[in-house]
Parts: sequence; C-alpha cells; structure tokens
Amino acid sequence: MTTTTHRPGVTTGTSSRRRLRRPAGLPWILPALVVSVGLLYYCIFYTAYLSTLDWDGTSPLKDSVGAGNYGKMLSDPVFWGALRHTLVFFVVSLVVQVVLGIVFACLLHSQLYLKTFYKVLIFIPVVLATATVAPVFRQIYAPDGTLNGLLGAVGLDGLQQTWLSNPTIALLIVISVQVWQSTGVVFVLYFAAIGQIESEIVEAARLDGAGNLRIIASIVWPSVRGTTIAITILTAIGSLKTFDIPFLVTSGGPSYGTEFLGTQIYRVSISFAQVGYGASLSMVLLVLALAAAVIINVRGRRGSANDV
Repeated sequence: MTTTTHRPGVTTGTSSRRRLRRPAGLPWILPALVVSVGLLYYCIFYTAYLSTLDWDGTSPLKDSVGAGNYGKMLSDPVFWGALRHTLVFFVVSLVVQVVLGIVFACLLHSQLYLKTFYKVLIFIPVVLATATVAPVFRQIYAPDGTLNGLLGAVGLDGLQQTWLSNPTIALLIVISVQVWQSTGVVFVLYFAAIGQIESEIVEAARLDGAGNLRIIASIVWPSVRGTTIAITILTAIGSLKTFDIPFLVTSGGPSYGTEFLGTQIYRVSISFAQVGYGASLSMVLLVLALAAAVIINVRGRRGSANDV
C-alpha cells in the first residue's frame, strides 16, 4: 500500500492554478477599478469624442468637424485671455500663499501665546463654502459697498471707484479671495513639514549666531522643498480648473477680464450651447493640468538631486 505525502509549503497544481486565476486582492480593488476605469476614463474618452462634433447638447443631429473646434480655439481671443489670467492667477497666488504659509508656520512654531486660537483663525476660511463668502466680497467691492463707505468715512473719497468694473483690479480681487481661502491649507502643510526638522539643528544654528531670517533661509526653506513642490502642483492644477470664485464674484467680467478656462467652458457649453467647443476646451484643460503636474514634479526632483 502506497501513501502520498505532501511536503510543507508545496501546493498542488489545482490550487496553484486557482490562485493564478483569481488573485487574492482582486475583490478588494475591484470596486475602485470599476469606478475609475468604467466612469472616469469613459468620461474622458467620451469628452474627447464630443470635442470633434458641432453639437448643441440636445439636438439629435451631431455634425463631425474633426479638429475644427481646436482650430477655432487657437483663434479665440477669449481662450488666450483665459490662459493669461490663469498664469497670472497661478504665479501671484502661489507666491503669496507660500510666503504667508511659511511665515505663519514659523511663527506658530515659536514661543507664542494662544497658538490654537491662531491656527483656527487661519484655517477657518478653508472650510467656508465659496457660495457663502462670494456675496460678502461682492458687497465689499460694490459701488455703494463697504470699501467705498470706509474710504468716504476717512475722507478718501478720491479713491472710491467701481472696483469690479476694472479688469485689472477685478482679477486682483479674485486672486485675493483665493489667497484668503487657501492659505490655511498651505499653512497646515508647512506647519507639519517644519515639525519634522530636528530641533538640534536649529539650536546649533542659533549657537553659531544665526538669526531667524538666516535659519528660515538656510534650514527651514531647504527642508520643506518637497512640501513646496506639492503645493506648487496643487496650486497649478487648482488654477487651471478655477471656476467658483471668478464665476460667483465677478461672473467672468468685466469684458472677460476675469475669464478662466473653467468659466469659459461653462459659458460656451451652457450659455452658448456649443457643447463640442466646450468639450475641446475641457480636453485642453486636462492636458495642461497633467503637463503642469509632470513638469513641476520632474523639475523639483532635479532640483533636489542637485542639492544632494
């Protein structure tokens, strides 16, 4: 009589094939896989298909125009203006937010009373909905609003004006609202990053006679390079898809002076019923966002490698 022995750790051919056919982790990632592939990528490819059509969004007639919508985009001054506004919005908001965020983070890592109160005060604008605060800013900058009222009360009537009727000032107002609302997130990221710096390094620098500004420039700023890269990527992508602040505060005006890609996509697709053209703008927005993220990440890694 023969007996079959199984060595520990050796599996039969049937069980091995079964494991190959059905990976153990597949049931756990399947829902996310279905949602991302079946919804997200389907929407991207469907939008790319719509960008080749001349369609109003409701009519059963869909005329194929190929790359005609993209050619129309290249000759559209509103599109180029939206890109220019996006670039200005990105640069100004990034610089101001980084400066304010790192200054607030350094101050709250120092010997300061009521730190928790200041943290809450800085972060409160982040949790406020834009739809809630937009009417407040419109009232502040209205011709008979709060700002003009304050200027008149202190005898500066000559500085009163219709703030939202000047394209340059209106764009700066939109940027200021963004900075006010997003600096709290930048502060939190820098506050956490600065907390990872070893205190012995800072103390040694102080013993060598380094002041606060020297410590920030030579120790803190290089140590938070990774955080700065992440903030730059988030700000770039956020700037490209900005919609709520300019739409609710200035409605993209005056004379498209605060038009962004997001507001132009909405205006073209909904107000003008040019869904095909709006889809082409959406595809360009997607490509620009991905390109910005890749370029900033690669340049940031090269900068880190050079420092090493």
